[in-house]
Amino acid sequence: MATLRRKFLALATAGVLSLIAAPAAHADPTTDLHVGFEQTSIWATGYTATVTLTNDSPTAVDGWTIEFDLPSGTRITNSWSSQRTTTGDHHRFDNAAFNGLVSPGGSRDFGFTVTGLGTPLDCTVNGAPCQDGTPPDTEAPTVPTGLRVVATTTGSVTLGWNAATDDTGVTGYLVERDGTRAQPHPGTEVTVTGLAADTEYRFTVSAEDAAGNRSAASTSVSVRTLPARGSGAVIDVGTADELTAALASVQPGDTIALAPGEYRGSFRSTNAGTAQQPITITGPADAVLVNPGPSGTAPSCPAPEPGWNSGYGFWLYEAPHWMIEGFTVADSKKGIVIDDSSHVTIDGVRVQRIDDEGVHFRKSSSDGVIRDSVVEHTGLAQPQYGEGVYIGSAVSNWRCYGNTGGADRSDRVQVLDNRIGPWVGAEHIDVKEGTFGGVIAGNTFHGQGLSGQNYADSWVDVKGVDYLIEGNTGDFESPGVFAHGYEVHGPTTSPAFPNGCGNVWRNNHSDLGGVGGWAVNVTTQSRCDSPNIVYASNTVSGATNGLTNIPVTP
Repeated sequence: MATLRRKFLALATAGVLSLIAAPAAHADPTTDLHVGFEQTSIWATGYTATVTLTNDSPTAVDGWTIEFDLPSGTRITNSWSSQRTTTGDHHRFDNAAFNGLVSPGGSRDFGFTVTGLGTPLDCTVNGAPCQDGTPPDTEAPTVPTGLRVVATTTGSVTLGWNAATDDTGVTGYLVERDGTRAQPHPGTEVTVTGLAADTEYRFTVSAEDAAGNRSAASTSVSVRTLPARGSGAVIDVGTADELTAALASVQPGDTIALAPGEYRGSFRSTNAGTAQQPITITGPADAVLVNPGPSGTAPSCPAPEPGWNSGYGFWLYEAPHWMIEGFTVADSKKGIVIDDSSHVTIDGVRVQRIDDEGVHFRKSSSDGVIRDSVVEHTGLAQPQYGEGVYIGSAVSNWRCYGNTGGADRSDRVQVLDNRIGPWVGAEHIDVKEGTFGGVIAGNTFHGQGLSGQNYADSWVDVKGVDYLIEGNTGDFESPGVFAHGYEVHGPTTSPAFPNGCGNVWRNNHSDLGGVGGWAVNVTTQSRCDSPNIVYASNTVSGATNGLTNIPVTP
């Protein structure tokens, strides 16, 4: 038998590849052992695999040992049905007490979960090299599809795409920026850094397999980085009065810099930045904004009026192009409210101990971002209104907040890499009807404390259209009321929209705590020309029903 590459080959999808081992040390020399490696679930940062040992001979095998290496950066986090010994990047699996005997024609298996996307190298079984009998691999992977922009900053762009497939497994992706190719990247999302502010770039992505075969480039996507922080004045503030004055006088390009300490008052601004000169308010986490309100007589629809304190911790009204960075908002009726203010970025803030919702993009506040932030302990006064992040408005409130064709079109809002919960009384993210094209990615949801009031019983409720929900992790533990991980509803509105349609779930990991029913529960798709899609890359545990109540897309 010719000597072949000593490498475990894996399929990028849940396929099985048989490898033939040399005669086993613990068996009759005529015994052939076949080792199959199957990636049963793959996500952006890891996978779960099953290894199957088959005895294809008339001689029983009593005891087995399988060893292999994993590339640096890929780490086993859990294994089962074996006794594992790990030394650096080398892993040895001995049979467990119950599965050491492999009868003629029989098989045994074990499994493991890894962080990273590298697949096994230099496999041996009972001391003999694993050898495959496949011809040289000359088939290129398929072309990655769905290249999209997930997030942008002044100096970076985060890109995502749909996984390619290959007969032996995709090992990496190569992103090209204006014709310059980067080093291979293992996952389906990457952040390209070192970019210039306010500059347009064009990107493509291709896939590569273990044999070095490379796919054609994907369809390109163009994106412009955000403008650099404004070049205006830096306004240092250390008291509530100084902050109030700064919010009233700030100009495009200015930066309000908060000193550590507590600021008590009603903090709002109606001053607009520009795309080229955004306004920034920044401070450390121990700079804490507190609004002891509300007080005074409220207008019929919320708007800044003399003598009325809204109770909002921080409020932008008709004030686009702001950057809100670093500080804390606490002990207020609402946390951060963005009204009729597009292109507002909330970065690295903490919102906590809030009577109602934590962060609200409202009144057609489109193209907003909240990232790398923490929202917890909301709904203290009214749990059913204690959403973590609220996008848009219910149709019943469009009378006040519907200023685009009668609807609250807070479109293209991105919720990225935040921790939301525990003790968020209502949905961690509530995506309202009439909103389109947002991204919910990389977040961690802790469902403890969900109230169950007014259907506040899931991490995310999606009534909007064409949202990407990707790479999020959620869990639940008592106390709390928990029906499903993600829910989709399609309310009827006037003007009419295809609410609750065209949303995509990919690479989300849901632990429903033995209480929740479906990881993704879609109540109806009957009015959807573009249906909701739940990919097989999503995983679920602790569910009373399973992954989803609609067909799963491979």
